[in-house]
Amino acid sequence: MALAHMVVLTAALVLPLTVPYAVTVALRRDEFRRRRACADGPAQVRDLIRLDESIRDTDPAHALAHLGPPPIEWLARDLRRLDRQRRGGVTLESVRWKAAVTRAYDERLCLACQCLGVTENLRPLNGLDREIERVRVEGALEEAGLQLR
Repeated sequence: MALAHMVVLTAALVLPLTVPYAVTVALRRDEFRRRRACADGPAQVRDLIRLDESIRDTDPAHALAHLGPPPIEWLARDLRRLDRQRRGGVTLESVRWKAAVTRAYDERLCLACQCLGVTENLRPLNGLDREIERVRVEGALEEAGLQLR
């Protein structure tokens, strides 16, 4: 009887200590294999580093960051679409949606100003000052020949 109690007590103490480690090893089996493969030799490590560098060189985000602004026709179309969304539809029902559409509209306004050489100060402003600057920028862009509505 005492032997049975010792076995149960030992299991009760050992299992809570070892089960988390066993689960971790089971879930991260692939990671442990990769580490062991890297430890197999420096040639494999060099090959993996070379592969990582080649993948990093073909990263599309890096290429997109160096592109210039989109064509002014695309910006004008986006501005008209976002202006319609800003003034009606789902935007009036959701505060978050309206904020997202307004933010996208302001970003397109800044890009259009950059393309047409119009000065703008939308980014640092907030609240009513930003609304006033948005109206001024819209007027300046329309004077530059961009049809917003």
